[in-house]
Amino acid sequence: MPEAYIVDAVRTAVGKRGGALSTVHPADLGATVIRAIIERNGIDAAKVDDVVFGCVDAIGPQAGNIARTAWLAAGLPEEVPGVTVDRQCGSSQQAIHVAAQAIMSGTADLVVAGGVQNMSQIPIAAAMLVGQQYGFQTPTAGSKGWEARYGDQEVSQFRGAEMIAEKWDISREDMERWALRSHQRARAAIDGGRFDKQIVPVGDYTTDEGPRETSLEKMASLKPLSPEGRLTAAVASQISDGASATLLASERALAEHDLVPRARIHHLSARGADPIFMLSAPIPATEYALAKSGLSIDDMDVIEINEAFAPVVLAWLKETGADPERVNVNGGAIALGHPLGATGAKLFASLLAELERTGGRYGLLTICEGGGTANATIIERLDH
Repeated sequence: MPEAYIVDAVRTAVGKRGGALSTVHPADLGATVIRAIIERNGIDAAKVDDVVFGCVDAIGPQAGNIARTAWLAAGLPEEVPGVTVDRQCGSSQQAIHVAAQAIMSGTADLVVAGGVQNMSQIPIAAAMLVGQQYGFQTPTAGSKGWEARYGDQEVSQFRGAEMIAEKWDISREDMERWALRSHQRARAAIDGGRFDKQIVPVGDYTTDEGPRETSLEKMASLKPLSPEGRLTAAVASQISDGASATLLASERALAEHDLVPRARIHHLSARGADPIFMLSAPIPATEYALAKSGLSIDDMDVIEINEAFAPVVLAWLKETGADPERVNVNGGAIALGHPLGATGAKLFASLLAELERTGGRYGLLTICEGGGTANATIIERLDH
């Protein structure tokens, strides 16, 4: 089977809600990372076979196939197509999978994959809010098959996170300690210039806005999201804006465009779990990926698991036995933000850069997703 190689991975700095990127059109955010990855690698844009972008709540400025719109907004050749995918929070990780699968199947040689989200302009669940205008209150209400299986119980990420905290006996204090670590690690990474190679500027904006000075005392003063719950805003991912892009190539494209690969795709898959718990699927997804690849969790030198909520990561750590010192070493979404459709390829860029910084061989990326699914990607850094 042909190999899929990673040539480059870039992202914008992540803007907080109402922050530096809040007024930038999503197509222009996407165009920024697409243009950068083409120019950084000196390739003929007309030779790109496809553009695959992730995006959630694809309405308004994110509607109409944002992958295609962003490519054209970048001023690039009209003959190159684009397609937008939605696997909720893992959408741009899935975009990378689609790109890699096309290369591994032999049907494509050069693909740009990534994602974009402006949550300041289009709030989370905006697509469902629009659906309510047509008489649909939730995605599942009125489905006889769904109600026969799951009833009419609440389906939400907040409830799922609370259920995970309860099932895996994760205290509020445990979650707040992880959240504090996320901010501390993110600030250290920014101060140490660890993100500099992967971030492309949007105007003058080059620094993630999310990380902040906080403390366990400050977190303890916050009210829980529900009266009897353990979750607070401090242990949840931030609402954010941003874009990300990855360049994947076949061996033939590497030779044709004189490209040097930084890593290769070692494994890619996705698994599902209970949609009511919703956010626990990284556990079976990781187990499946390791079994299929013949690797162990200890073989993973760097791990990125999206911090949608702190209990997602802490439950996953308990089940997998992963070393916390290898997990989200430069902070996670609690500190750095979670621009939904862009997060997968954003974390991919961080994973790749950290493998290179530390000299590690294998890296794992997994993300919990709405509907109770999760993607898992294992990459292998290449020595030259």
